[in-house]
Amino acid sequence: MQFTIEKTTQSKLPSVDFDQLVFGKIFSDHMLVADCIAGEWQQPAIKPYGKFEIAPSLSALHHAQSIFEGLKAYRSVNGDVTFFRLPDNAARMNVSAERMAMPPIPQELFVEGIKQLVAIDKGFVPSGDELALYVRPVYFATDEAIGVKASLNYRLIIFTTPTGPFYAEPLKVMIETEYSRSSEGGTGFAKAAGNYGGSFYPTRRAIQRGYHQLIWTDARENKYVEESGSMNLMFVFNGVLTTPPLSHSKLAGITRDSLLKIASDLQIPVEVREISVDEIQQRFDDGSLNECFGTGTAVGVSHIAMIGHKEREMVLAPFDQRPVASKLGKHLIDIKRGAVSDSHGWVTRI
Repeated sequence: MQFTIEKTTQSKLPSVDFDQLVFGKIFSDHMLVADCIAGEWQQPAIKPYGKFEIAPSLSALHHAQSIFEGLKAYRSVNGDVTFFRLPDNAARMNVSAERMAMPPIPQELFVEGIKQLVAIDKGFVPSGDELALYVRPVYFATDEAIGVKASLNYRLIIFTTPTGPFYAEPLKVMIETEYSRSSEGGTGFAKAAGNYGGSFYPTRRAIQRGYHQLIWTDARENKYVEESGSMNLMFVFNGVLTTPPLSHSKLAGITRDSLLKIASDLQIPVEVREISVDEIQQRFDDGSLNECFGTGTAVGVSHIAMIGHKEREMVLAPFDQRPVASKLGKHLIDIKRGAVSDSHGWVTRI
């Protein structure tokens, strides 16, 4: 696959303060744009990052036929640029595309396009365990029509942003039992834009109460925990790493999958099973809830400091008393940055 390349005449790189990076606020010099017209992919182009015109009748604006992915490029300990499980992100984006009735994206377009894009903007890849170049592919319908049907035409855009930690402080999360993020048979397993837009109102209510995020529960009974905002959930009960099973209502997190495999490598016991709200409260009361954390590409391994349910606040152990999450998180970063052996073949270098 051939890419046309137009480089910027004035780089933003000299103005970037890598000591003050926040998530998703600074954008690199270039982006990749590729259109799929009536099922046929056109020649992709890498061009200067910038705005583009859209029609008021753009299909994606009216019917949310839009999906995205998230992955990161890292500066290795040797100074190389690496990606973590890049082909898996390509595969997951096509799982989302299928669910949203969109044409699949050729793997070569996705993988090679990201490699070339990041190679051009590799100066934006920061160094440090908590720093990375976040890569955001977004794919949306471009028909100029408001009929309620799948679009015939689509656009893929991939852009990047150098970033620091997603969360700047310890997380407080509230268990949500009134609103639901997704349900069986829905789109919860896809990275569909509407999943996130629909979560903002109940999340705002939680923020007004002093929380950062929600823990979503199942839509049928609001009895079992599912995931939390932009994160999959993991608990440590009596030293056993425990996480809910995947389903149509949960995103198949690549970080989640990686940590389960790393836990096996490190001989940390694992259970994948349903976890009820009642069990969390019981485990907190009897002292067997040792740790709780969220996992995801954007958030990495993020400790949860407190879990709220109704009027109750369950404050968990200090972070320096959480050996499982700390060990898993460090090993994951070390693999990404080439500090330890990549026995799973997850790392791609450019």
